[in-house]
Amino acid sequence: MAHKKIFTALLRRKRLGKTDYKKRLALLKSQSLRLVVRRSNKHMLVQLVEYADSGDKVLKTVSTRQLAEYGWDKNTGNISAAYLAGLLIGVQEKGKEAILDIGLQSPITGSRIFAVLKGAVDGGLKINCSDKVFPSEERIKGKHMNAEAVFEKTKKKIMG
Repeated sequence: MAHKKIFTALLRRKRLGKTDYKKRLALLKSQSLRLVVRRSNKHMLVQLVEYADSGDKVLKTVSTRQLAEYGWDKNTGNISAAYLAGLLIGVQEKGKEAILDIGLQSPITGSRIFAVLKGAVDGGLKINCSDKVFPSEERIKGKHMNAEAVFEKTKKKIMG
């Protein structure tokens, strides 16, 4: 008699390459709020998320699209816009402790993801991180695209 092969189907999100469950479990075990950063070519989405048994609970969401309300008229997919989005959520949720959740994105030093992190820290969120991963001040302020004046004006409005 031949042996039957036993096949265990992977979870759908793992099978599709959308979730790393080992990494997610480690984040959830910390029982901290998560600063979830997701990027597209044109925008950044930043959320403060809390774990619940019935499903994650999103406490606050900020998109770089919202920066227009504060006077930002430049591209919303760059490092400056990412920093301002992080600053906005940091100011709105000041004093809370969180950990960074970048999902399956590559943690590249000086990237938009870490610009969001720097903005959130500067805005008042308590996140344990190293200054070595942040983009340079010139990149954050938009010197490379002549957006310093707009950046400072928008930052002032966000800081209130």
